[in-house]
Amino acid sequence: MADLLEIKAARREFVTPEGGRLAALDGVDLSVGANEFVTLLGPSGCGKTTLLRAISGFETLDSGTMRLGGADLTVLPPFRRPVNTVFQSYALFGHMTVARNVGYALEVAGVAKAAREAQVTEALEKVGLSGLGARRPSQLSGGQRQRVALARAIIGKPKLLLLDEPLSALDRNLRQQMQLELKTLQHNLGIAFIFVTHDQEEALTMSDRIVVMRSGKIEQIGTPRDIYRHPRNLFVAEFIGETNLFPVTVDRIDGALALGRTAEGVEMLLPAAGRSKGERVTAILRPADFTLGTTGIAGKITRAVYLGSDLYVFVQPQSGGPEIRVIARDGAGIEEGAAVHLAHDPARVHVLEAA
Repeated sequence: MADLLEIKAARREFVTPEGGRLAALDGVDLSVGANEFVTLLGPSGCGKTTLLRAISGFETLDSGTMRLGGADLTVLPPFRRPVNTVFQSYALFGHMTVARNVGYALEVAGVAKAAREAQVTEALEKVGLSGLGARRPSQLSGGQRQRVALARAIIGKPKLLLLDEPLSALDRNLRQQMQLELKTLQHNLGIAFIFVTHDQEEALTMSDRIVVMRSGKIEQIGTPRDIYRHPRNLFVAEFIGETNLFPVTVDRIDGALALGRTAEGVEMLLPAAGRSKGERVTAILRPADFTLGTTGIAGKITRAVYLGSDLYVFVQPQSGGPEIRVIARDGAGIEEGAAVHLAHDPARVHVLEAA
């Protein structure tokens, strides 16, 4: 996949109220391919929105380079950059109709009325709003207003579309619906999307690649599956989805398997490749990686949370230590205080070197 956007060593500092300096971006390197959906994911203050604003031109880098389609972005003012932004608030003009909101940039640019109306009709059709051009934003649902903002952003056929948490104001059901619609729209348009969110579910659902950020730096870049199954460090492991972490010492190695033991005595089987006896590592298992059965880690159910098709079960190991979180597909025999055993496939264990 050819790189559309190339960012190298991007740095942006701000002066704090105390007179110090804070690096919102600290040497960020990132490439985005044409027709790729890339999500910037991280906690508040990690630098994801600053990076988005730097690409759009609303923030100026202190150092570093940005090139889009081979052209230097840093020398272009925001209105000259071939990118558009969909904001969290949508920023629609309440006194204008949907059609005029969508075509406003073309109107300002002096595009002839007939050509403008044709492009507006096409943009509204692409986002599923055909026939609603005469309405005003106040007459639309939240999801429809979000589509208007998208139509306005794509009408100029930008090379890159930036989306700053555009789904955060929607209720859960509508958010889930729009996640799938956004990914489908991006694929059909053939435009690269950079999406900013702090919601892991959104990132995993829509992205071709996820960029996990913390304190102005990129912690890991990868596909949703890579990020989820093979986190590079403890921060990524804990930030992406629910995670069980087991700090273990390798007690013995038997062929392809190693036995790790926590300080409390919980025993874990893990792949032996690269391991040595006495080594301290962190074994990672997701809640769905455990199976309730008659062998494995002995424990007691402390609570169970009903999630519809699944049960989210908390198990206190008999030997002590933190509770283990498990997703159970079958609710038979699951009740508070019940004795259980947790089995796992060693191949599902991801191992991180001890910090």
